[in-house]
Formats: sequence, C-alpha cells, structure tokens
Amino acid sequence: MKLTKELWGTSPCGKEILLYTLENESGAYVQLTNIGAGIVSVVVPDKDGVLADVALGYAEAASYFGDGPCMGKIPGRYANRVALGKFTLDEVEYTLPVNNGPNHLHGGPEGFQNKVWESREHEGGVEFLYYSEDGEQGYPGALKTVARYEWTEENELRLTLTAESDAPTVLNLTNHAYFNLNGEGNGNILGHTLMLNASEYLPTDATQIPLGESEPVAGTPMDFVNPKPIGQDINADFEALKIGKGYDHCWVIDGAEPGQLQLCGELYAPESGRLLTIYTTQPGVQVYTGNWLTGSPAGKNGHDYQDYEGVAIECQNYPDAPNKEDYPDCLLCPGEVYEEAIIFAFSVR
Repeated sequence: MKLTKELWGTSPCGKEILLYTLENESGAYVQLTNIGAGIVSVVVPDKDGVLADVALGYAEAASYFGDGPCMGKIPGRYANRVALGKFTLDEVEYTLPVNNGPNHLHGGPEGFQNKVWESREHEGGVEFLYYSEDGEQGYPGALKTVARYEWTEENELRLTLTAESDAPTVLNLTNHAYFNLNGEGNGNILGHTLMLNASEYLPTDATQIPLGESEPVAGTPMDFVNPKPIGQDINADFEALKIGKGYDHCWVIDGAEPGQLQLCGELYAPESGRLLTIYTTQPGVQVYTGNWLTGSPAGKNGHDYQDYEGVAIECQNYPDAPNKEDYPDCLLCPGEVYEEAIIFAFSVR
C-alpha cells in the first residue's frame, strides 16, 4: 500500500488542509481529506479494467466548507434530522440550531463536516480525530471522535467510527459520500440498479421527520428488496417521493444486530459493470438520490453537478432517534465506547 500526503490548502481559520492518497498494488486508489474526515475520490476499474473516479467531489478544497450536499464528509454530532432542533436528556431540554426548515440537520451549520480534523497515518490508511467541546452546537458533553479509514488490495474502503464522551450525549455518525459508478461527472444515476437489504422503511412528515413506526416496502416505490433501477419509480405518485423530489429516506436494515456486520445493499451500473457492495453495523440506511445537487460548488474538472448525478447511501441510526424511545439507542454515556463500521466494497460483474 502506497500512502502519500500533500498540502491541499488552508482553512478560513488558518489550519492546514491535507489530502491523503492511498493506492493499492493494482493502481486503484482513494483520496481523503481532514475537512470533515471526508472521502474526496475513489478511483476503481470498470469491467474493462479502465480506472475512473466514482465519488463526487469539488475542484477546490475551500468548497468543502459549509456546502449544502455535505459532500463525502462525516456529519455530526447527530447525522440526519432532529425534529425542531430539540431533544430531552435526563429531564433537561437541549436546543440545537435549526438549519433545515424547522429541523436540525447533520449537527448544525458548524457540524463535524465543516471542521478541520486532526489526522495521523497508520498501516493501510489514515485516522482522523475531532474533539467536540461540551455545548458545541447545543450538544452536551465533550466528545472525542475517531474516523479510521483503510484501503485494501481488494478495493474495499473500510471506515470505523468510534467516540467517547465525558457526559451523556446523543450521537449518530455516518459518511455522506455520493457515488456514480459510471464515473463522477458522467451523467445521472437513475439507470443504476439498487438493492437494499431492507423490507421496511420509515415514513416521514412533510419536513422529513419520521412519523414513528416503520412500514413494509412491499407494493410501494420504496421496495428495493430486489434490484431495480433507481429511476424506475422515482417519479411515482407517492407522497414520500413528492416530499423530497426523489428518494431521501431511511430504510430499516433486515437482521441488524448491534456490533454485527450486515449486508446493507448493492449499487450496480450496467454500463460500466462496476458494483458497490456495502456492509455495516448500523441499524438503518438513508438513501439520498442527489435531488438537490444543482447549484453545488464546482465539481472536479470544472463539472457542474446536476440533480441525480450521485447517490448517497448513508449507513446510520434512525433520524430523530433522540426523540423516539422505540428507535435504536443513540445515547452515549461516560465509560462507554461508540463503535460502528461501514465497508464500501468495489468490484465488477
């Protein structure tokens, strides 16, 4: 494994922005940055052995700060939405900044994704560290978060997320990479086929907050139990799809058990033959089909991304779990270690 590091720029507060490249023996490689512990590039072969970058990203490092799409980064302290920017913990109500309609999204405008993380190299990859102070963006407890990436000879990008807090807090971490398996900047993903290991999903209100109980996907456009093109039902007369102008929902992963890796799903591009298989320890997966990518900062090679040119498959806890007692536990207490894993395995068929 070849690992190189370069200076990519300077943050608005004067910190060094770094770009790491991890290249395996086959020549496939990934690029990572300490802005939001983000994925910048994933360069893997197609069915003919031709390499291409399948991760969306920006031309300039500065564009990663404060961007709407949260491109490739790790949002936090709580990824996804918290209703009305409020939750109660130990009989104390906490107020978070509202930045998505009436709700709190991805930890707020100054969430983890917009921070410069510390970084250090390890065998096979890079580890990023972020220290979140007590009260940052309204959250209780001082939190240490570590994002450890590994790139394997089998073209697997492995991400392990760990955290510890000095006081009870809520936590939900994921990666928000957007993929186009025909190569970023090469059309939309509506012809990609998607399979999700999920027979239920979480219906939401008009502001995309889950209503409560999950519902079966069978007989609805939300059914990806068997592979189908993403665009097949995206314009269906179905309320959930009208709310977000496409898919932007959380599915419940079948057979999910805390700490156990489970198949999340598969994304396949028939044109290139590239296949992305995702495994995770997380209980849910938010699939967002890039419904609002138009107007994003300039992409790689000067390309202006348009809606549906990438899909984010975000393994995570359920949205608004801090306000839903029946959802998987999102509480992290002193002495406990939060640990979740996501594997992005790239191949061809």
